[in-house]
Amino acid sequence: MQKLFAQFGILLLSLLLLTSCGQAMSSGNLKKAGLLIPDTINDQVWGTKGYKGMLKIQSHHNIDVYYKEGMNSQLVVERAVKEFDQKGVNIIFGHGNEYAEYFNEISPKYPNIHFVSFNGNAENSNTTSLNFEAYAMGFFGGMIAGHMTKTDTVGIIAAYEWQPEIEGFYEGANFENKDVNVIIEYVGNWDNDKKAIELLDKVFAKGVDVVYPAGDGYNVPVIEKVKEEGHYAIGYISDQSDLGESAVLTSTVQHVDVLYELVADMFDKGELKSGNLSFDFQDDVITLGKFSSDVDQEFIDKINKAIEDYKKTGKLPNE
Repeated sequence: MQKLFAQFGILLLSLLLLTSCGQAMSSGNLKKAGLLIPDTINDQVWGTKGYKGMLKIQSHHNIDVYYKEGMNSQLVVERAVKEFDQKGVNIIFGHGNEYAEYFNEISPKYPNIHFVSFNGNAENSNTTSLNFEAYAMGFFGGMIAGHMTKTDTVGIIAAYEWQPEIEGFYEGANFENKDVNVIIEYVGNWDNDKKAIELLDKVFAKGVDVVYPAGDGYNVPVIEKVKEEGHYAIGYISDQSDLGESAVLTSTVQHVDVLYELVADMFDKGELKSGNLSFDFQDDVITLGKFSSDVDQEFIDKINKAIEDYKKTGKLPNE
């Protein structure tokens, strides 16, 4: 209970900071920033990272920032954008790929606002889509799974077929372990915990002992179940070693909060381009998380060297 009150106090303090009305403002183009989240900032993965990104922007630029949760339709997004505009917000982050389509429709009405979305197709002069190049992070995660499996069978609980990290994981596992069998199941949703767990039981029945839950809305319950079963997992989006140091071999981490701060800096300096921008390990916004002590140091050194080589050359170990 004491821990719960402490967490509540931290969240309350953060909320007060997030909505504070500081006097000093950014000296560049950036005036105020807004964030639209489809679900909640309290999911401990994707939404929480977006929220932390706004706190970084606020702290670094000493500006007012705002956020709205449950922004999951064109109508509510339009209302939120109108409200943000009235507050003087001049950059809005839509925390998901669905916002690219919304912003393409809305942005011509607000030429003084720059609209930023994720993994979409930005079409207008005041719209930008940020894209994580996720293939490489999946590849390195796959290498670790291929190295650590004892059954030569690893599994991916993916959200959608189009995720580049899925192919990367498959290729990385096969590169590291020629005998490995990679079983892939698709949830068809980022958040369907129930179906993800059903698919997890299905892959367990096929001998899977290392799982990559590549969906930010269900990866936590999947990892908890993996831990209960005494198997291994590769964390996704966040460093999830805190869910079980012996169970989480490492995590493929996308530092959304760092990317938001980077984009805000670019906008403040007048350097943020419209269109679709891509980011990878070389930009220090994708990394691997903390390694489990179960992973031998020799192999950790091998992976770290491969990542450094990739950052320098753009080539993966199989190229």
